[in-house]
Amino acid sequence: MSISDVVRLSFQRSIDLYAELVEELPEAALSMTLPGIPSNSIGEQIWCVVGARESFSRAIAAGSWSGFSCSLTRAGLKEKATVQSALATSGSQVLGVVARIDSYGDEQNHLVVDLLEHELAHQGQLIRYLLGLRLPIPAGWKAKYTLD
Repeated sequence: MSISDVVRLSFQRSIDLYAELVEELPEAALSMTLPGIPSNSIGEQIWCVVGARESFSRAIAAGSWSGFSCSLTRAGLKEKATVQSALATSGSQVLGVVARIDSYGDEQNHLVVDLLEHELAHQGQLIRYLLGLRLPIPAGWKAKYTLD
């Protein structure tokens, strides 16, 4: 398996994990924050994932960074169906640009790796939310991160 195949599979697994997470969360969980410590909401964590996917996809296609923006609105990040749609659309954008990874130069490859790191960093943060809020952990997350 080539490194480009590994990268594509890693993104697909990440996209699937986020879809599974939101599918299993109750809608009210999107507004939850960690108690007793400064934190944003689960929805805001996912807003950042969607925005990064959208922004990095544009940057990878263009070959350089062009700024951060997110199609998911403040109101939308509290609505499960809207979040699911934004995750699916942004995931498709990522898979579209990653499909062409074999033709990329150094800058684009760095952007691809930066986006994958971003996806994984938020997964770690969201595990803390699930544990801290005593929310159920989806099976895929349990398997990937060896969580009970």
